[in-house]
Amino acid sequence: MNASSQESSSSAHQVKVRAPELIGRRWMNSGGKELSLADLRGKVILLDFWTFCCINCLHVLDELRPLEEKYSKELVIIGVHSPKFEFERTVEAVDQAVERYQVEHLVLDDPDLVTWQAYTARAWPTLAVIDPEGYLVATLSGEGHGAGLGEIIEGLIVEHSAKGTLHSGDGPYVPPPAPETELFYPGKVTALPSGNLLVADSGHHSLVEYDSSGQTIIRRIGTGERGADDGDFSQASFSEPGGIAVLPDDVATKAGYHLVLADTVNHTLRGINLETEAVTTIAGTGAQHMVGAIDNVVGAHGELGRYDGPGLDVKLSSPWDVLFVPSTAEVVVAMAGNHTIWSFNPETGSIRLLSGTMNEGLADGDAENAWFAQTSGLDLSSDGDVFIADSETSAIRRLDPSTGAVSTLIGEGLFDFGFRDGPAAEARLQHPLGVRSLPDGSIAIADTYNGAIRRYDFTTNEVSTLARGLREPSDIFVLEPAAPGETADPGEAADPSAVGVDAANVSEAELLIVESAAHALTRVKLPKDAQRVDEGALTSKRPSTEIASGPVAVSVSFTVPAGQKLDERWGDPTYLQVSSTPPELIVTGSGSAEGLSRDIVINPELESGVLHVTARAAACDGEPGGEIPLHAACHLYQQDWGIPVDLVADAPAELTLDLRGA
Repeated sequence: MNASSQESSSSAHQVKVRAPELIGRRWMNSGGKELSLADLRGKVILLDFWTFCCINCLHVLDELRPLEEKYSKELVIIGVHSPKFEFERTVEAVDQAVERYQVEHLVLDDPDLVTWQAYTARAWPTLAVIDPEGYLVATLSGEGHGAGLGEIIEGLIVEHSAKGTLHSGDGPYVPPPAPETELFYPGKVTALPSGNLLVADSGHHSLVEYDSSGQTIIRRIGTGERGADDGDFSQASFSEPGGIAVLPDDVATKAGYHLVLADTVNHTLRGINLETEAVTTIAGTGAQHMVGAIDNVVGAHGELGRYDGPGLDVKLSSPWDVLFVPSTAEVVVAMAGNHTIWSFNPETGSIRLLSGTMNEGLADGDAENAWFAQTSGLDLSSDGDVFIADSETSAIRRLDPSTGAVSTLIGEGLFDFGFRDGPAAEARLQHPLGVRSLPDGSIAIADTYNGAIRRYDFTTNEVSTLARGLREPSDIFVLEPAAPGETADPGEAADPSAVGVDAANVSEAELLIVESAAHALTRVKLPKDAQRVDEGALTSKRPSTEIASGPVAVSVSFTVPAGQKLDERWGDPTYLQVSSTPPELIVTGSGSAEGLSRDIVINPELESGVLHVTARAAACDGEPGGEIPLHAACHLYQQDWGIPVDLVADAPAELTLDLRGA
């Protein structure tokens, strides 16, 4: 990092700035009370600008839980929900997200991004700290700031206790009543060798085995409390479990377990033995992988790179779905948290980064150049390829599991979505979480935020709609035709999150839908004639940043937290990557290099685009000017920005971002 960026960040915060008022559609978790900053005077306030589609925002929710508990008397956390997708603007969707992710603090619903703009947020997540007197004292972008936030909060508590301006006592958070349902925001489903169905009851942190009809519970796996304990089915615990892969008998015998589970919030893979009723951790350390961190691999000193080694020695990041691939005899893992695809060998216990760069976006190509965005659903094609629901790009991708090469079937990019049937190049989805091959060779798509099941036909290269009026479908599985009188009305379904197929042809098949928001399983008959819907193609309504065409200076400010120093033991500890959509937006200056500043040239022939900026910096515990202690804790500060820009003649020729401003 250059000195000028350090100085500008410091001087910018020497002048006290009053925190802007908190304005939105409504307050949540407040017992119905409307609040203002004046009502919260005397408390340390932490604003978390989030949106529930964003996996990085979900990571931050977990990072905030220890702070909520430790500083419950002095700290008020407010999640400012600032939507990306159109669906995320709806009242019902925000209500369900707060309940689904068990958000235990105040939430300000900001559908029009009023408070987002007042605090000049440019990325999800962004964090802002307000002192007990109502002054803005720090802004931070990205995840991984738990330790730094703790230091800021501690310092404010000490300072304002001495001044007499701190109020210690209960805050305004009022917990809502939890629904008493058999399932609570269930996620994925699979069929067991017995013919029974196994459902990931994500909100109850457990698995539920049903009979083949999906109506009678056989048994529950896990305590139902959030945790990460191995043991028998009554002792084991999970944290928002996701996809489940069934191993072939011969592989299961060698591995010692029958199922592989994506234990999403624990950042692990778990092995489940159905005969001995035992759960074991088979991959992941339990800590979250952070892009560029030096301790992602046990005993390693360097970046993760193209990891290929013991599964228990590497940190993972929110594995969302898993799929056994016969051609490689490995379990493919949709690693949503760092936008990649991994492959796990159950016989050897090794895991490898199969495809992706950990940059978020949509880019086809070979394994080392492909970009994904929150890979969330997997299924096999008839020829052994892997279909991927790439949720944040509203895309369906196709991957060769032997090479990691990927191509796109439907989708345009991070900010392009909609509800449009027709030719694949023109079709639009909205944050799909699941995909499933149908018996006729086409694929069904759980088009989550459109509340629909879509179909892609390879013979016509067209997308159509099989069912709509659903709420957040997230996975797909096809069943035998239902007996007369058992068929559900698709218009009455709510939130399918898993569907399964085992029929001779599509016209006779039924979809078993895990209706996540309805906390239930529902059957839906596939229609003989698909609908054709065109509600338009949309882009994110996030405000654009005006910049000039021609030379533009890009810089990222970073202030080293108190008690830490830049980790320069292996060279420059800062890094900046700049790219764009479309690629021709940047004439020169794109690419990756050390440092936190870059001069680029913007194409004057274009009118708009998206700048993709990734910045990170590494710091370790230690005093400036001194040596870093041998066993010092080290911290990575990293953020990815996707910034819509409009090119305006008189606009600034600079773009300044805050990685950590304090």
